[in-house]
Amino acid sequence: METKKELLNDVIEHFDIKKHDVTALVDSMEKMAFQARNLYRASKIVEMMISEKDGAVILTLAGSLFSAGLKKIVYDMVMNNMVDAIVSTGAVIVDQDFFEALGFKHYIGTPFSDDNSLREMAIDRIYDTYIDEDELRVCDDTCGIIFDSLEPRPYSSRELIWHMGKYLEDNGGPKVEDSVVYACYKKNVPIFCPAFSDCSAGFGFVVHQTKNPDKHVSIDSAKDFLELTQIKINSKESGIFMIGGGVPKNFTQDIVVAADILQENAPMHKYAVQITVADERDGGLSGSTLKEASSWGKVQTTYEQMVYAEATLAMPLIAGYAYHKGVWKNREPREFAKLFMK
Repeated sequence: METKKELLNDVIEHFDIKKHDVTALVDSMEKMAFQARNLYRASKIVEMMISEKDGAVILTLAGSLFSAGLKKIVYDMVMNNMVDAIVSTGAVIVDQDFFEALGFKHYIGTPFSDDNSLREMAIDRIYDTYIDEDELRVCDDTCGIIFDSLEPRPYSSRELIWHMGKYLEDNGGPKVEDSVVYACYKKNVPIFCPAFSDCSAGFGFVVHQTKNPDKHVSIDSAKDFLELTQIKINSKESGIFMIGGGVPKNFTQDIVVAADILQENAPMHKYAVQITVADERDGGLSGSTLKEASSWGKVQTTYEQMVYAEATLAMPLIAGYAYHKGVWKNREPREFAKLFMK
């Protein structure tokens, strides 16, 4: 039987869109069919949303994306003004990005592992990827340390993630060059995790609030909703690039309705692209089509596209296409985080 050290040996490497010009490949899919043609059209729509003058590009993330090698794509999008706000699951931002920023890694594994043996060695498995549970506990504890340092009051997830970026800044910077949390902190790109407790941050909250039962940090999810809605209100047009579905998808679509309540006739999201493998026929949220979202007044149907593909295959092509088309080069950063700075 292999030891823990032997199993945690081959590190996941993040895909670099700068090194691979995929424009010719994606353009060649225009005259094909099925998901190839859908992916081509989605790539053109993402290019359009980045080109939109005074528009807001919102990236939503759900699933084990950064652990699978997609982190650097998001980092490069942030650094090159291709995304103005991120809405994500807590796992992607905390257990995967902040985790690596603390100096830890994800490792190449196999779905054919003996999971009982992995448990005995404190190795957690995400399909064919391994994580050291002992290192995740350090991430949990670090979140608790950050919460302990803050004024006891309710916070939006955006505020708390900003403080995670500040923690990295105050402690010599991240241990990697491609931390999304730190890049967003420096570039004033807000990150929202509407289910923030569902990750290492949640374990940090458990410890923090147990130690401080009367005065403690808590999450104000309504403030999350209001802040993201303010981004919509402060944008002439908006587009969503959705990786997976779930809470980030619905949360971001709902801000149109919230904006319409606060100011009548708020425009729907003009652009929308979703990469998913979920099915719509069970009525579940992750697979619901963007045309369905139009019935709720959330997404226009002129520039919307579903791509039924797995994220590690489709996201490098779509994001890489937008990067190498170069429409971001003259794009000014929106710095939406400044809307909330006092």
